This record gives sequence, structure tokens and C-alpha cells, in this order.
Amino acid sequence: MQQIPLLDARNHSVQKNKIRTFCRIWFFTNYYSFSPGMLSKIPGKGAMYVVGFTDNEGEPLTGGSNYRLNLPANITAANFWSLTLYEAENGSGLANGQPFPSLGSRDKPAQNDDGSTDLYLGPKAPTGKESNWMATVPGKGYFAVLRLYGPTEAAMDKSWRPGDIEPIK
Repeated sequence: MQQIPLLDARNHSVQKNKIRTFCRIWFFTNYYSFSPGMLSKIPGKGAMYVVGFTDNEGEPLTGGSNYRLNLPANITAANFWSLTLYEAENGSGLANGQPFPSLGSRDKPAQNDDGSTDLYLGPKAPTGKESNWMATVPGKGYFAVLRLYGPTEAAMDKSWRPGDIEPIK
């Protein structure tokens, strides 16, 4: 996933030489209004946003495919973290049949033995991974936003970074 600073989001390219629709929708949806907390550079205050429009192979996220996102151990959010899925065509929360198109620390997802957390995105939950799964909708493109509430110094200096969204084949 790529961290897109507030002032650089409008220049981020989804794919070279293609219309930046996903990015423009995301930029409008998230920045038509913002608070000072979204710009805070004080560790433990405000929020930090990390956005994923593509998988680690550069392909747009599609609802018919399965993906894994690894969040390394010691997720750098003093308050809590949340991953939310949004429809690519309009920026609204992905209507995926779950109560909310998000999953975060308050949901208590299972952790791996090394303390990291794997989140799964796809049309069907992987067996045994239901607590870490977010439903997607076949035929719909989407993007993901990881929010770190109260980001720590490790988030700000990028010594802690989420993994890339990887296709599961």
C-alpha cells in the first residue's frame, strides 16, 4: 500500500498513461473536507491514511479476485487502526453485504505467531480466516484505505509500513 500525503494525492497515478479516476474519486471523497488532525505531525495525535489502489503487480483491485494484506507486528496506531474498502466508481463504502466495509483493531482480528496481522480481501472467506476477511463484490473495482488513528513515530518516519496487497493465486 502506498502512503499518499495530502498535497500529493492529486498527482498519484494508478497506472501509467491511464485516467486517474480511482485517485480523483478518493481525493474528492476524503479531502473535500478535512480536519487539522489529518495533517498532524505529532506522534500519537491525529490520523494517517495509507491507500491501496492496486495490488503489488500494479493491477487495479477487482472484486472477483482474492488478496492478502500483511500488517507487520506492532501496528503503529496509538488509538486504533481500520482498513476500509471503497467502490472505485463512486468512492462510497463498498456494498459488500457485511455490516460495514471495514475491519480493524477494534474487531480483534487474529494475529500470526510473529505478531503480524494478515487481512484477506475477496468474494469468499478463506477457510479458517473468517475473522480477518473483508468481502468484495465480483465485477466491482475498489480501493482500500488503512487509517492509523494516533500514528506513532514509526508510522511517521515510515520505519513501520504495511505490506503490499498481494493476489492469492
